[in-house]
Amino acid sequence: MVPFAGYELPVQYAGAGVLKEHTHCRAPGKASVFDVGHMGQIKWTGADRAAFLEKCVVGDIKGLGAGEGRLSLLTNESGGILDDTVITNAGDYIYMVVNGACKVTDMAHLEKMMAENSDMDVQMNYLGDDATLVALQGDGAKTALQPLLPDGFDMERFAFMTGVDTTVGGMECRVTRCGYTGEDGFEIGVTHTKDAVAVAELLLSNENVEPCGLGARDSLRLEAGLCLYGNDLDDTVNPVEGTLLWTIGPKDTRRRTEQGFPGASNMLTAEGKPKKFGRKRVGFMGHTKPARPGADIYSADGTTKVGTVTSGTVSPCLNAPIAMGYVETALGKNGTELTVDIRGKKIPTKVAKMPFVEPNYWRVPE
Repeated sequence: MVPFAGYELPVQYAGAGVLKEHTHCRAPGKASVFDVGHMGQIKWTGADRAAFLEKCVVGDIKGLGAGEGRLSLLTNESGGILDDTVITNAGDYIYMVVNGACKVTDMAHLEKMMAENSDMDVQMNYLGDDATLVALQGDGAKTALQPLLPDGFDMERFAFMTGVDTTVGGMECRVTRCGYTGEDGFEIGVTHTKDAVAVAELLLSNENVEPCGLGARDSLRLEAGLCLYGNDLDDTVNPVEGTLLWTIGPKDTRRRTEQGFPGASNMLTAEGKPKKFGRKRVGFMGHTKPARPGADIYSADGTTKVGTVTSGTVSPCLNAPIAMGYVETALGKNGTELTVDIRGKKIPTKVAKMPFVEPNYWRVPE
């Protein structure tokens, strides 16, 4: 157990280990349960809830259909990323999940934004410890969850990045088809915390489901090219530098042209085109030893520092070191040869395409 976002969470479970937990989650027909109760859950109500959130986050919130969700970013006035969040239109409310390490500062920021927009009809209900979250991830997640859902629940038509209020094993939950591993899976918002252990035990009663700790959660998300807030993103990084322009919207879409979110003018031109910045987030492969966060990236000849590693591990699926970080924009093309300083030695590496491992997100059959 280690401290994480104000909670004690397991790095790994007894009798397993990080490698075994990682490969189990990636295995065909298998699934893993993650304790993600440290995350923050918010319900937004009021007639202006979507319009208000568009003053706080990037992306099209007004355009979300019932049940539809998307990854978005809370930004400050300079365009820096305060947090990444999943926002879903739940019909008569908007459901928002924020990072555990950021939820206290997120609440303070959102309360400040509400005070500045007091003429808007919007209410924030932070669920706190009354509710919690459990994640189920892996190719076998749908098979494990299906029998616990109400009769007639159409798992085949339950699309990636959509959510629904339902029951799991008869207990009230909000189920969203999303996750942090690159696999098919679900985040289960357990309405009453007292039911959380029962929900987890029901999932784990399936012979193909095992628990998974923080260690494998980190290696899984890095293989999938997903960011960890505090490592790969922070309030000094804007969405363009973070190669997250897609969260704002495609070229010529409403949020790119109308803008209206904090820091928009610092990252986009008046026409909605991305401004130029000196660095960008990229992946790295080819180094023969693991590169850890904070390791310096140098030019190919090792003479000039050009960037920094923000996340790194050995990929269990590729059996090779992988990393993520920032380099000078001119050096950010895939295949660019660089070096990384690992324990005082300059080791050759290359800019690599992310995700490192092909994702397995659910696609609704045509």
